[in-house]
Amino acid sequence: MAIEEIRQRIEDFIHDYAHCIDDDRLEEWPDYFTESCRYQIIDRENHARGSVVGVMTCDSRGMLRDRVLALRDANIYEPHVYRHLISSIRIRGENDGVWSVQTAYAVIRTMQNGDVSVFSSGKYLDKIVLDQDQLRFRERMVICDSIRIDTLLVIPI
Repeated sequence: MAIEEIRQRIEDFIHDYAHCIDDDRLEEWPDYFTESCRYQIIDRENHARGSVVGVMTCDSRGMLRDRVLALRDANIYEPHVYRHLISSIRIRGENDGVWSVQTAYAVIRTMQNGDVSVFSSGKYLDKIVLDQDQLRFRERMVICDSIRIDTLLVIPI
């Protein structure tokens, strides 16, 4: 596959992921990942120190599905929605069919009462593979700029 074609597919994939969350199609969210995957949210300082402890870590598509089920059926939280702002998608390289990609993000949170705030900003560090002709995340590391992570972290970033 030519570099421009893969670049466009990766950009579309990353934007589709954000729309999936923003449009509350969370049951589809795990399908963006390989069966054996890693999804982690960690703050910038811990990441810089090489810490493996994140605010949230899931290491399989099954764990991601469980997270959505808990969000829908068990968690109690104030209703809110996210709007992702995605920029600076950069392909850092490819090794044996695994694309390393870095993307800047900001997530705007709107509460049911109308309060709007920047919920999180930072970058994604991704390992993306072609799995049965579909792009999927083998790994998505969400590195938050702030060390203060809101306790209302129920919807994926």
